[in-house]
Amino acid sequence: MKVSSILRKVAAAILVAAAIPSFAKGASAKTNDNDVVILYTNDVHCGISGKIGYAGLVAYRNEVLEKTPYVLTVDNGDAIQGEAMGSISKGSFIIDLMNEVKYDLAIVGNHEFDYTMPQLASLIKKAQFTYVNTNISYKGKDKTSFVDDTVPFVVKEFGAFKVGFIGLCTPTSITTSTPAYFMENDKVVYDFGAGKDGKKLYSLVQKTVKKCQKAGADFVVVLSHLGDNGVPDAVSSRALIQNTYGISAVLDGHSHSVIECEKIANKKGQEVLLSSTGTKFEKLGKLTISRDGKFSTVLVGEEFTGKDAGIEAYIEKIQSSYNEKLQEVVAKSEVALPIAGDDGIRLVRSRETAIGDLCADAYRAVAKSDVAFVNGGGIRKSLNAGDITFSDVIAVHPFGNMLTVVQATGAQILDCIEFAAHRVQNIASADGKAVGEFGGFMQVSGLKFKIDTSVPSSVETDEKNMFVKVGGKRRVSDVFVLSGNEWVPIDAAKTYTVASHNYMLLNSGDGHTMFKDSPVLVDSAMSDYQVLMTYMSEFLGGVVGSEYAAPQGRIRIE
Repeated sequence: MKVSSILRKVAAAILVAAAIPSFAKGASAKTNDNDVVILYTNDVHCGISGKIGYAGLVAYRNEVLEKTPYVLTVDNGDAIQGEAMGSISKGSFIIDLMNEVKYDLAIVGNHEFDYTMPQLASLIKKAQFTYVNTNISYKGKDKTSFVDDTVPFVVKEFGAFKVGFIGLCTPTSITTSTPAYFMENDKVVYDFGAGKDGKKLYSLVQKTVKKCQKAGADFVVVLSHLGDNGVPDAVSSRALIQNTYGISAVLDGHSHSVIECEKIANKKGQEVLLSSTGTKFEKLGKLTISRDGKFSTVLVGEEFTGKDAGIEAYIEKIQSSYNEKLQEVVAKSEVALPIAGDDGIRLVRSRETAIGDLCADAYRAVAKSDVAFVNGGGIRKSLNAGDITFSDVIAVHPFGNMLTVVQATGAQILDCIEFAAHRVQNIASADGKAVGEFGGFMQVSGLKFKIDTSVPSSVETDEKNMFVKVGGKRRVSDVFVLSGNEWVPIDAAKTYTVASHNYMLLNSGDGHTMFKDSPVLVDSAMSDYQVLMTYMSEFLGGVVGSEYAAPQGRIRIE
């Protein structure tokens, strides 16, 4: 089932439903006694009971099996990360469930790397299905890696037909997961076969297609985690199709696109089908190779309401264990860390708070950035003194926003904190209550500054309250950046690394548009609650100490 890393010289894409390709070797001369059906999922992200869910998948497959014995179930990556069930077990519960569902093939997505390489290797060994990995190779000094327990391609026999499967993971994984996991001694030791302009990837895939055909494959299907949208054009699923031939269909993931059946011309002008199911079981994909060798794809949605009772019971069993695990202690705090005052006013949205310092420090430490921001609206629950459970951490950051790092100028940082402060009023006003509450108020790390509320805000926004510019005098001044152990004045022209989450840095969350075109260094790598938990356990030794008993004087409001 598994092969050594010597066979790792291959590239990736997902073959999806298409009309029978004339280039499929010998296929037109063959007919089958039954249809071949490939059921596919992608980007489940722990959404185990989504609109279809694993129980629905099995129920649907049981119905298909009444019509044909030739059924294969495959997953196109990003299955094990995204919700608490994955985080608590570091993906293990999801692999258990996929084993119970009886998947046949899977590929790794960029978020399969989120729990470290040794954990991924352990999960792949645990899987009772085969991981197909065409384009990832390991060039480090360890004797083994997860790559050794994957195969570069698979050829499956279905009656008169043989179908080859290739598995591809996006070359952007090094930045869309945690970059350090791909390194040894600060050197990247994993190669995704991208090359310049995608040409190395196309060549690798083309060679693997020929290997599949040599092994008897009548058709080749690519299981892809390349993405069709919002990814570098050269390594997208569409570019892969356009620059190769011999592939019948590409079943895609990564972009969370819902594509029922798109026809794209390959390098020889022949149609190849592209399909993708969305995310969190929004749809279930069904690729059919008819008895006469013709391809088609459809997406199954909420119109199918069946659920397999056995899988539902298995999920309930896991969730029972999972709920217990939510109460496991992951750290302790010597101090209380409130988000609001005794009157219920949410202080994190109008001034520096100790819990804000903690959360922002977590981003800066884990990302190793110069500066970090956490929006006050993203800090949702206080932490009490004493034990901190997994459930407590998730309650602080419940949205699942993802750690992101960009390169930005001092001028952009100045615009960010000016916009963050544009609704703040003097905290001594209104009988001492915080006023000017704003979810986009920034808790900061690596920065300190003063907000002069006597200066009217000159921030200009559009009709959707998105930041446009600072049109006059700034109310934020005396801005310093921490450099080593020294505070130095910020340089508007200098470039800094800025850590926060995708909601703010990539998606202009709360109206913060100033970073939307910044070079992205780390793209959506780790869930926000994982960032906080990692900081407390690995950087603070499991104890939030007295240094967080009160705000640390980073933001002074006058």
